[in-house]
Amino acid sequence: MSIDAIRSAIRDVKDFPQKGIIFKDITPVLKSEKLFKEVIDIIAKRYEKKKPSAFVVIESRGFIFGSALAYKLGCSLVPVRKKGKLPYKTIEESYALEYGTATIEIHEDALRKGDEVVIIDDLLATGGTAAAAAKLVEKLGAKVSGFEFVIELAFLKGRAKLPGYNVNSIIVVD
Repeated sequence: MSIDAIRSAIRDVKDFPQKGIIFKDITPVLKSEKLFKEVIDIIAKRYEKKKPSAFVVIESRGFIFGSALAYKLGCSLVPVRKKGKLPYKTIEESYALEYGTATIEIHEDALRKGDEVVIIDDLLATGGTAAAAAKLVEKLGAKVSGFEFVIELAFLKGRAKLPGYNVNSIIVVD
């Protein structure tokens, strides 16, 4: 297996969720036990020597990869969700979208001061959600040790919204 095999399994879906968008569909990677394992192993290898306190996972596809990583490395899992989806007391962070704003939340007791976490999502596009997730982590007194993405759409320059952070992407689309 190789990164090329992961890259070739990612399916482009034109005009989803709206006309003019080319959606990067990771479900063929998830369908293949070998490719899914490879993605998890690539990311896990970076953290075998220095495990994070937690993997902070962004709704919804970040949950898939983060859950497997938390299990494999014996770390906790902390979900970041859209506003109104978490049942306990939360803190929130809003960020700009192309047309309007969005808000994400984390439980107020999800992390302890000094925890070192890795934030995970399937895709880095414009970087707004990832940057907002980092702000939530830091509001709780924890430290973002890095970001992990399966795919990065480099032409959208999302990495620029994450200055000073360690950002890793398995597949980079220019």
